[in-house]
Amino acid sequence: MESKRFANGAAALRIDAARRNKALSRIDPDYTSTMGHFRGLVCWMAAGALWAQGTKEKEKAEAYPAHVVMEAASIGAEFAVRSFSGLNRTYVAPDHLVVEVAVYPKRPLPVAASHFSLRVNGKKERVYAQAPQFVAASLKYSDWTQRPTTTIGVGVGDAGVVIGPPRPGPRFPGDERDRQPPPAPRAPAPAPAGGYEKPEEMTAAELAVHVALPEGETKFPVAGYLYFPFKGKPGSIRKLELLYEGPAGSATLRLR
Repeated sequence: MESKRFANGAAALRIDAARRNKALSRIDPDYTSTMGHFRGLVCWMAAGALWAQGTKEKEKAEAYPAHVVMEAASIGAEFAVRSFSGLNRTYVAPDHLVVEVAVYPKRPLPVAASHFSLRVNGKKERVYAQAPQFVAASLKYSDWTQRPTTTIGVGVGDAGVVIGPPRPGPRFPGDERDRQPPPAPRAPAPAPAGGYEKPEEMTAAELAVHVALPEGETKFPVAGYLYFPFKGKPGSIRKLELLYEGPAGSATLRLR
């Protein structure tokens, strides 16, 4: 089931990218490189079976700063500015506005990021949610967007804030770009207390997908982050509204 769900999602991403192919090739001088990254991202996702799992929803929609009750569902939302959190880690997506959304269906209801958009400062043009895999790409590949990233540790031994350029990584399994020489041999680390190894922490790119709003039909509450591309300064936003248009009807939630 999970493999089928992943395959369908990856196929949808490829179709969506193909639709933009002609237009983007005319306006983006780095389009070839960008699509190379995209294909590498699909391979990377397939290798790790990475897909949206969402966040833990609150008890009810009214527990969120912004909420609305409709006949078919209730929706709660909270503006997180540019940050997203999960597994005791918080990261910053410097090119996106981030909103945590929770949907509480009263009957089986399809849930999708495409049902949501933002209206910034009352402008007519809307900002639509972007697939979390593209957000992951902007965080994973240092040459996707040239800007520092911020990592904030929460509740871990090396907690702190680190700001700086991300280390270049492979674009797909087996990629030898920027391969670093092997480190010098060293003595193995002592076995951890209790006899079990600490699980490997997720990277910012992996976590961005992991905590995104799960999509599909559900009769249970679901919650997760939505990512809206935005290059401006969050401080310039005087009024921010989250618009919902989907199977449950239409609603506007005032975030700021």
